[in-house]
Amino acid sequence: MAKKMVYFFGSGKAEGKAKMKAILGGKGANLAEMTNLGIPVPAGFTITTGTCADYYKSGNKWPVGLRKQVDMNLAKLEKAMDAKLGDPDQPLLVSVRSGAAVSMPGMMDTVLNLGLNDEVIEGIIARTGNARFAYDSYRRFIDMFGDVVMDCGHEPFEHAIDSLKKKVGAKLDTDLSADNLKELVRLYKAVYKKAVGKPFPQDPHKQLELSVNAVFSSWNAGRAIKYRELNNITGLLGTAVNVQSMVFGNMGDDCGTGVCFTRNPSTGERKYYGEFLMNAQGEDVVAGIRTPLPMIGLKKVNAKIYKQLTGFMDKLEKHYKDMQDMEFTIQQNKLYILQTRSGKRTAEAAMRTAVEMVRERLITKKEAIERLETAQIDHLLHPSFAPNAKRTVMAKGLPASPGAAVGQVVFTAHDAEAWDERGHKVILVRIETSPEDIGGMDAAVGILTQRGGMTSHAAVVARGMGRCCVAGASDININYAKKMMKIRGKTVKEGDWISLDGTEGEILSGKLPLVEPKLSGYFGKLMSWADEIRKLGIRTNADTPEDAARARKFGAEGIGLCRTEHMFFEGDRIWAVRQMILSADEYTDIRSQIATFDGDLTAAQKKQLDKLKKQFKTPKKEFEGALKKLLPYQRKDFIGIFTAMAGLPVTIRLLDPPLHEFLPQDVASQKEMAKRLGVKPAEVKAKVEDLHEFNPMLGHRGCRLSITYPEIARMQARAIIEAAITVSKKRKKVLPEIMIPLVGTVEELIFVKKHVIDEINKVFKEKKTKIPYMVGTMIEVPRAALTADEVAKEAEFFSFGTNDLTQMTMGFSRDDAGKFLGDYVDKGIYESDPFQSLDQNGVGKLVDIGIKLGRKTKPKLKIGICGEHGGDPASIHFCHKVGMNYVSCSPFRVPIARLAAAQAALADKK
Repeated sequence: MAKKMVYFFGSGKAEGKAKMKAILGGKGANLAEMTNLGIPVPAGFTITTGTCADYYKSGNKWPVGLRKQVDMNLAKLEKAMDAKLGDPDQPLLVSVRSGAAVSMPGMMDTVLNLGLNDEVIEGIIARTGNARFAYDSYRRFIDMFGDVVMDCGHEPFEHAIDSLKKKVGAKLDTDLSADNLKELVRLYKAVYKKAVGKPFPQDPHKQLELSVNAVFSSWNAGRAIKYRELNNITGLLGTAVNVQSMVFGNMGDDCGTGVCFTRNPSTGERKYYGEFLMNAQGEDVVAGIRTPLPMIGLKKVNAKIYKQLTGFMDKLEKHYKDMQDMEFTIQQNKLYILQTRSGKRTAEAAMRTAVEMVRERLITKKEAIERLETAQIDHLLHPSFAPNAKRTVMAKGLPASPGAAVGQVVFTAHDAEAWDERGHKVILVRIETSPEDIGGMDAAVGILTQRGGMTSHAAVVARGMGRCCVAGASDININYAKKMMKIRGKTVKEGDWISLDGTEGEILSGKLPLVEPKLSGYFGKLMSWADEIRKLGIRTNADTPEDAARARKFGAEGIGLCRTEHMFFEGDRIWAVRQMILSADEYTDIRSQIATFDGDLTAAQKKQLDKLKKQFKTPKKEFEGALKKLLPYQRKDFIGIFTAMAGLPVTIRLLDPPLHEFLPQDVASQKEMAKRLGVKPAEVKAKVEDLHEFNPMLGHRGCRLSITYPEIARMQARAIIEAAITVSKKRKKVLPEIMIPLVGTVEELIFVKKHVIDEINKVFKEKKTKIPYMVGTMIEVPRAALTADEVAKEAEFFSFGTNDLTQMTMGFSRDDAGKFLGDYVDKGIYESDPFQSLDQNGVGKLVDIGIKLGRKTKPKLKIGICGEHGGDPASIHFCHKVGMNYVSCSPFRVPIARLAAAQAALADKK
């Protein structure tokens, strides 16, 4: 039996259904579903996503059997529509559209009005008596076919119509007469012939074949690949191709077209939302060619159609149990629904829609949690303008995507990406955006367009990305050649600073101050539902009281990683650290020599010992003096953090980085250090050179420092416990967890732990009080994971440091691998950067081994993760699966982790 590559829909019956998205793509599956629901959908057929994959396998040729199936289904379509492709008397015109299993709005190609040629156009004029409509459709088809299928580009056609409009004195496209449009068809054919080298094709079947090929090819167009990369869309076969009979919104004043949402995609409000144009085709609305009217206006133009449309909107939202994004066309007072899909929405709208649909009993709490995208939570946590900021409004547009942005103006997507790579915050300014701008839109902090409406490409893509966007700002006049724009007489050049208010649709002069967002009640409600469901605890990585307080506000249940080394760089304390480093080697060297003298000593030995003790005074004073200076700083730091996290556990990592990181590397700074500490510059330079390591990440750091200099670990342990006692005396519960980093063998842990506990006991004796505490370790070295059963005998908890574990397991330097890991992802060697999302098949196996061995020794061993992976949703799912107790991530990723943990628990149940 031949492989089925084409599925028909029409006359109230379809071969497909909504659950066939993987085969028919989202658009094709929904067209089939709507047909079966009795929604007025123009008939057509869908070529499967698998056929797209076969097209590429066949060397960009149609696979065997496809032509026969297309011809069969075309015949069915012609019968259903009582029309024939290429027949001047009964002409069938079709659209050819893409449609992947996952919605990728605007990223792939579409061709409308296919089937028109010089003979058919005369037949349409004879049938309709509407020459203007016929020539308008023909010129659109030549433009779109030339641009999309033959890669002529849109600009030559745009130049031709602008020249003609200027010549005849027309302001809008709709001002052009039938004769004007007939002349425009001639001009467009000339543009096409000049670009392609041959006349515009007159065979409709050849037009169809080339258009199908173009849609298949658009699957691997740069913009489509970029979109899939940005949205982490993987594992799809390709795009489906939907060939559908055309209905026309541009036949006259009783015709129109529009885009509508069952709820407001910006706010989530349960209110019909959308835009329409009378006497227009869909591209006019979506591409921003004309500024459309709000949907409510359709009620005044045609109340009957408006009632039908809103009825279908209600029916489809209830059926799909989600907010729908629909396209419709009115042809001679008859309504057709061309497409429905789950609507792209802002993060705020996603929150509100999810909560209100639960209240409406349309979905359950669990479905609400499953539906949310973790990236949407991230978008919520963006700044707005300070309420007291002085606002100078230069112009207004449409509030296409909410939020605030401040950046330097650039006028091309390429420049946006280039400036972003150099560290600039940019606002991308375009007359109107197109799918080719996707990379620049992602690089920009905000987007401003001269044309377009609330459902234009810029608006839809910006909302999906969480970018602030102001669209349709007609008061701006952009000059790409000069890289400048004029706003009501004021010139704004490339590099000038402006601010955008996407909520109000305002373009503001200069740089306005931004403030952190306040989360809505919908956000809080969803987070509370997520907390009811999840099993994983959520902690934060925080090094300051401010970070700790912010994370707690976002729902953190403790600190999973407090990096003490970050505190060493603050203020004057760096000089104490550098004093300690300069004296450290002499201090430890003489101390070791003194330790060798034991028992009864000869007179000569006593003399030698006295000499060493005398030599020891200076380095001892300098080394221990530096630690004494650091102690109150560290104690104060920990008091602030324990206070901010009162009642919650706080895991503090002892000093981890190699000592050279605290020393200046340039000559001028070394001279300054020498002067400040009263030593010769050569001594500083010698110390810097002495501490140099070929691979410092595998060098003298972590617990290795504490083995060489146990006094550092003792000072930090004392600071932690003294701080904890101070805060506990204020009747606040403190739960300190001391974490010894980079352990590779249990003997290292035993050595450092002994010094830590000994110092803690001294503090308890001095303070005449005790508090509970824990001593555990980071599992970062592969050997520690493989011998976790031995390590667990001494550790009260494990925290997987997956940043280091990844680089040691995979043999990558995380500081250098970024130069080439992108190639690995692009070429399919890795699905994602292993430093961003955990390599579950390799590093993950070590984690799993470590957990199982650790709990073999201590069944109730507390285990978490504190690397960057702790905020990555895919990695969080893995952490849930292997039975960790908690994940720890940066403060702003805490809500993301809460949601991802809940989704992991729901996925586990399934």
